[in-house]
Amino acid sequence: MKKKIKRHPIIPDPVYSNITIARFINQIMRRGKKTIARKIVYNAFDIIKEKTKKEPLEVFELALRNVSPLLEVKSKRVGGATYQVPVEVKGERKMALAMRWIILGAKSKKGKPMREKLAAELMDAANNTGWAIKKKSDTHRMAEANRAFAHFAW
Repeated sequence: MKKKIKRHPIIPDPVYSNITIARFINQIMRRGKKTIARKIVYNAFDIIKEKTKKEPLEVFELALRNVSPLLEVKSKRVGGATYQVPVEVKGERKMALAMRWIILGAKSKKGKPMREKLAAELMDAANNTGWAIKKKSDTHRMAEANRAFAHFAW
């Protein structure tokens, strides 16, 4: 039987005292440069506050809720054939996928600083548009298309 992985505790971020934002900053961070990652996120939040006149934390959480997938497909090998089996996504992975897709959506935009791209992607996700929402709908469409193989999920 597999052992449970011991996870080190994530310290809440200093500005919003929020663990989810700290986790988001950690996902943006490259090569251990956390101060740069923090600057990107907080500047993106400032842009969101300026453009939407809403609390950036609310926009961020709404964006995560909108992007987090309910279903995904996993490959399952049965008797020489590989099936794409739809499975439900658990809570922790839901958030991780949502964050990853928002960041990838922001990175895919070209020609602007990351803070602006991230702010735009978060606002799009909060409005149920943008690259991350498209990725979620593609994932759900894949799960729906492979619904016939759901009985392989054990």
